[in-house]
Amino acid sequence: MPDTTSPSPVPQEPAQQETASRELREVLGAALGTAQEHMEQNGGFLPFGVTLAEDGELRLVMISPGEPDAEGNIDAEAMLSDVIELLRQGREGYKAVAFASDVTLPEHGTDGIHAAAEHRGGGLMAAVVPYDVTAEGFRFRPLEADGHEATVWAD
Repeated sequence: MPDTTSPSPVPQEPAQQETASRELREVLGAALGTAQEHMEQNGGFLPFGVTLAEDGELRLVMISPGEPDAEGNIDAEAMLSDVIELLRQGREGYKAVAFASDVTLPEHGTDGIHAAAEHRGGGLMAAVVPYDVTAEGFRFRPLEADGHEATVWAD
């Protein structure tokens, strides 16, 4: 006997799919652009989030770093977890969210900006922008698609 307790997924109309895709690109682009801007202006950045509210407004979600360890390092992984938890807590008021962090890319022999975007309708996008540190500042390589599993709307 088929399981009738679980609702069947309702396919999104093409217009809804296009809207969700546009909103994902918007928050992902905002996250990547903000990270690059912070790197160029400040020499780096700490994990942060971007939200797209019901009113269409993009907002940054930032948290204060915890106390540095004995060597003066900040736990960026814990900060990213805290940002994602804040996004999860407020997700009912968002159409889409993204979060960004600075990552090590051993396959590229360099570091990169990683950003992931999620839509409340279930869509996902993620990308990485490898970068090199030069005497003049940063040289950003071309954006590459990356994998991502839902974390904000994962229930």
